[in-house]
Amino acid sequence: MFGLGTLINVAAILVAGLLGHFTGKLFGAAQQTALEKVCGVSVIFIAIAGAMQGMLTVDGTQLLSGKSMLVVLCLALGTILGEWLKLEQGIERFGEWLKRKTGNSGDPRFVNAFVTASLTVCVGAMAIVGAMQDGISGDYSTLAVKSVLDFIIILVMTSSLGKGCVFSALPVLLLEGGVTLLARLVAPLMTELATAYLSLIGSVLIFCVGVNLVWGKTIRVANLLPAVLLAALAAYLPWSFS
Repeated sequence: MFGLGTLINVAAILVAGLLGHFTGKLFGAAQQTALEKVCGVSVIFIAIAGAMQGMLTVDGTQLLSGKSMLVVLCLALGTILGEWLKLEQGIERFGEWLKRKTGNSGDPRFVNAFVTASLTVCVGAMAIVGAMQDGISGDYSTLAVKSVLDFIIILVMTSSLGKGCVFSALPVLLLEGGVTLLARLVAPLMTELATAYLSLIGSVLIFCVGVNLVWGKTIRVANLLPAVLLAALAAYLPWSFS
């Protein structure tokens, strides 16, 4: 069944959000803050693992690093585009609209929870590659694995940040569902190199999400989103970022 992976992922987020909402009530303010920091540290280490996988290579007995220029250029140019387009403000406005429409106007944490959770579960190669596999061959295994990871992340995030996290299921549905529907058009563009670049920059953005969770909102991560697109496009340049 085509699209099953997206449905599994959305269901995992909804169930995790529901459980997190009720378990979060068991913790006091100090415990929720501690849980938020722990969640941020976990996200940081997950992101570091993904980024290092893309930047480090083993050459005999040596561990070599590379693609630093790719990271710098994509983040710099992506930030310029994102700041110009005001992506962070746009997503926050959507979060405010969603807060009103869902009857959560009295929840001051709703928008931050929605934006943070959405960026965490949407940015990364697993969402794109998994959705393409689902759309082309009906193979939802990658999205099933992602669903398990998202379940744990959203469960913890909802417990600490609030119920806005559960609504990250909406952008996941739109992104993964859209890619699944357009998989046959997107697949030729996502070469192995493009996927590797996208995964690397996506991991860096997830690292920034973790930083915001641990030290407060210091980075407008949504304004960095064009960097992911630039990373995929960089794979088609006539030189490589080794």
